[in-house]
Amino acid sequence: MNYPIIVDVTLREGIADPEGATIERALPALGFNGISHVRAGKSFRMNIDAEDESSALAIAAALAQRLLSNPVIENATARSAAKG
Repeated sequence: MNYPIIVDVTLREGIADPEGATIERALPALGFNGISHVRAGKSFRMNIDAEDESSALAIAAALAQRLLSNPVIENATARSAAKG
């Protein structure tokens, strides 16, 4: 069966996030006040053929660790993209 999966990759806590900081500084000028601790990241969407959803998530997690992220400075999480 085919499962839609999303992998989110973000910088680990304590790692400088200049992109997030730049966005956060720009928000008040755009009329968005009261927003803090902005962190930027990446999102990957894919469909994975697997026996079940948990197997698809395990495949996505392995892919995230080996290719989509740098585990030294980034966290990667896989989740179902199924609407429901």
